[in-house]
Amino acid sequence: MREGARNLVAILRGITPDMAAAVGDALFDAGITRIEVPLNTPGALDSIAILARGLGDRALIGAGTVLAPEQVRAVAEIGGRLIVAPNFDPAVVAETRKLGLVSMPGVLTPSECFAAYTAGADALKLFPAFQIGPAGLAALRTVLPRDCALYPVGGVAPAQFGAWLAAGADGFGLGGALYRPGDTVEAVARNAVRIVAAWDDASKGVAV
Repeated sequence: MREGARNLVAILRGITPDMAAAVGDALFDAGITRIEVPLNTPGALDSIAILARGLGDRALIGAGTVLAPEQVRAVAEIGGRLIVAPNFDPAVVAETRKLGLVSMPGVLTPSECFAAYTAGADALKLFPAFQIGPAGLAALRTVLPRDCALYPVGGVAPAQFGAWLAAGADGFGLGGALYRPGDTVEAVARNAVRIVAAWDDASKGVAV
């Protein structure tokens, strides 16, 4: 999860298959190369397949809200490579690793963080991040291995990137700040450019 220029994961909750290609291209053109569609979005697998066909050789495309091993297999079959969950389920992480995909389970407590890291997760989705804030993340960082990548998700605004990065964040997952159902492609493009600029500014001089 650390390869590439920017550690930003776009969460396209509510995207429709007819919008997927254009929105994906707008995100990629702005510099966001990690995109997930939550599986509780209607038509999610269709949207993921479209994104994977168009961007899969240049971007990390996959699914969010992945709750079962069979869902991991379904995502792999259509070209998805990123598996994101709101929770830590050892079976989901194990299936993800078995298929050679990128695993990003959701965690919040130290016990969950260590369990997911030990299970082989590639990065941890700190969710919902607003519950612990940068101060809580900084406390986690004092005990977690440095190669345990942490991505705060939920209540993280671009204006706060600097505080989170200083506390030890490695990247961020962004939903409503990037895309909401009904947004035009042009609106998504503007959001993406603004968020990438915030990342570039906040990450100057910070090792991520």
